[in-house]
Amino acid sequence: MEQSAIIRPAAVLPEQAAVRILAALRQDDVSRGGMWNATSALWQRYDKPWDPLTGLRGDAQLIGTICVSYDTPTRFTITVYRVTVTAAGVAAGWSVTRLCDDAFGYGGLTLESCPRAELRDPARVDPFRVRAGMPQQPATGYDVSPSHHPA
Repeated sequence: MEQSAIIRPAAVLPEQAAVRILAALRQDDVSRGGMWNATSALWQRYDKPWDPLTGLRGDAQLIGTICVSYDTPTRFTITVYRVTVTAAGVAAGWSVTRLCDDAFGYGGLTLESCPRAELRDPARVDPFRVRAGMPQQPATGYDVSPSHHPA
């Protein structure tokens, strides 16, 4: 069974650490004998390099995925907001923390030591309700994302 976690507050990799991490992930690319496949939105950790003859995944197993957003909350920083460890990764002893620590370690960080995004209180006034002339509703502080609404 896979493990998935939304990182809240999101981990924010400072510029210097982000530069070192990205350089290391490029150096450790699965198509060149490494363990990582890093794109602009996902960092994927594999159990072994991809097939050197074809450049394809072959029988390499995906350990887990780190979802990232570049240049947020400020330019040259990277925000980590979701991490998933596959069933193969869990069976091999990986966890969300270990996967993050493996990548963040290139920048001298761990998931625990990584700076976090600032969480702001919800707006007291809903600008859309104001423009529509609707009465305001009190802010509850609850997460109202679609996944939390009753079906």
